[in-house]
Amino acid sequence: MTCKLLVIDNYDSFTFNLVQMFRSYDLAISVLRADSLSVEDALRLQPDYVLVSPGPKSPATAGISTELIRRGQGEFPILGVCLGMQCMNEAFGGRTVRAPLPMHGKTSAVHHDGEGLFAGVPQPFTVARYHSLAITGISEKLRVNARSADGVPMAVQHAHHPLFGVQFHPESFLTEHGFTLVENFLRSGPLRGSLS
Repeated sequence: MTCKLLVIDNYDSFTFNLVQMFRSYDLAISVLRADSLSVEDALRLQPDYVLVSPGPKSPATAGISTELIRRGQGEFPILGVCLGMQCMNEAFGGRTVRAPLPMHGKTSAVHHDGEGLFAGVPQPFTVARYHSLAITGISEKLRVNARSADGVPMAVQHAHHPLFGVQFHPESFLTEHGFTLVENFLRSGPLRGSLS
């Protein structure tokens, strides 16, 4: 069964690498710029999954990203990567602030709760970080389920819906177990039965 993945591209050079990861699965992939369509346009596409990409700026300049996450909760699984996670946090009332240290092309050990995206992922594992912003004021609708050694939230998960955000880049060759994270995301939707 081919499912539809809608990728909301926030003008990031990493978007293509993320898309390449998802091409390994039975997905029809549409990549649309975050400022090229309305939320209504996106919902009319009836995606089975949504990926909100990284981007070089902030949630304020991420087109429909934040509003699509807010309106799409409970409709389809959503994965927000880097800027996408910041948009997810803001969709539920959180804020985005400067990170304690800019982390561009740096690796960190991440500790996680072993649930959701992190099922079957060793503890800790190494991730690649490319960000100078971080989330704060996190809503009780989201829970932080992974942190770096310096205490920065590295992942969030919605309390009731299959909404997942990661601050790091699963597509980077510096990140361990990237495909496990992607498959765990896909298991939260209609492809769950076709993944071993």
